[in-house]
Amino acid sequence: MERLERCGRWLRAALAAGRVRSRLPWLLLAIVLLGSALKDGDLVPETPMRNKRNPLNVYFVKVAWAWTFWLLLPFIAVTTYEFAKSKFLYGPTKSILMVLRRLSALLVGTAVWYICTGFFIYVENLTGVCSTSGKLSEPRRLYATKQECHQDSGIWNGFDISGHCFLLSYCALMIMEEVAVLEGLSVDQNSKLRVVINSLFVSLCFLTMIWVFMFLCTAVYFHDFSQKILGVLIGLSAWYGTYRFWYLKPFSPGLPLANTPLSSKKYNYNR
Repeated sequence: MERLERCGRWLRAALAAGRVRSRLPWLLLAIVLLGSALKDGDLVPETPMRNKRNPLNVYFVKVAWAWTFWLLLPFIAVTTYEFAKSKFLYGPTKSILMVLRRLSALLVGTAVWYICTGFFIYVENLTGVCSTSGKLSEPRRLYATKQECHQDSGIWNGFDISGHCFLLSYCALMIMEEVAVLEGLSVDQNSKLRVVINSLFVSLCFLTMIWVFMFLCTAVYFHDFSQKILGVLIGLSAWYGTYRFWYLKPFSPGLPLANTPLSSKKYNYNR
C-alpha cells in the first residue's frame, strides 16, 4: 500500500496544473508527424510491435474502449460522489444524480466510438476494391464490402482511416480529463476509499501510457500518413467537442469537479 501511495503521489504531481492534459494533444500530433516520416524513410527497425498479433495489440488495443470504459466507470462514480459529499454540495440523493450525470460521459464516449468506427468502415467499403487470385477464365466478381472480399481470400484496398489513431488518442485524452478530479478532491490519508481511488488512478495512468505507446507503434509501423492524421484529428475533435465545448453547457454530462472549467481547478488533493 505504501508503494501504491508513493506511485499515486508521484503521478498526481506529474499531472498537476494540467500540464499533461494541455500538452498531450500536441504530443499526439507530433508523434503522427515524426512516426510517419520515419516510416516513409524506412528508418524504423524490425521489432515485435510490427506484428499485429503482438500481445499489447491483441489484448489491449483491440478492446481499448472496453478497458477505458470499465476502469473509468468506478473511478468517476467514486470520485464524483466523494467530491460532492466532501464539499457539501448536495444531499445523498442529489449526489447520486450527479454521479449518474457524470457517468453519462461514458455513454457519450461509447456513442462517439460506435459512430466513428462505423463511419471508418463505411468509407473503407465505399473506396475499396478487392484483389483476388482467381483464374483469368473465371468471371470477375464485384465485392461490396471488405468482409465479402476476405471471405474469398482477397485483399481489400480502400482508404482505411486509422481507427487506432482515433481511439487511442480519444481514450488517452478522456482519461486525462477525468482524472483531473483529483486536483480538487480531499480524501483521508488512512481511509480505505483512498486506497481504492489510488488503485484506479494508477491503473488509469498506466493504461494511458499503453495507449500512447501503442499510438506511437501505429504511427511508425502502420497506415499511410493521410489515414493516420485523419484518424487522430477525428479523435482530437471528439475530445475537444465534448470536454472543451459541450460539457461546459448546462445540459451535458458536465466536467469533473462540479462542472468547473479547467482553468479554475485547484490542485489540493491531500498529498
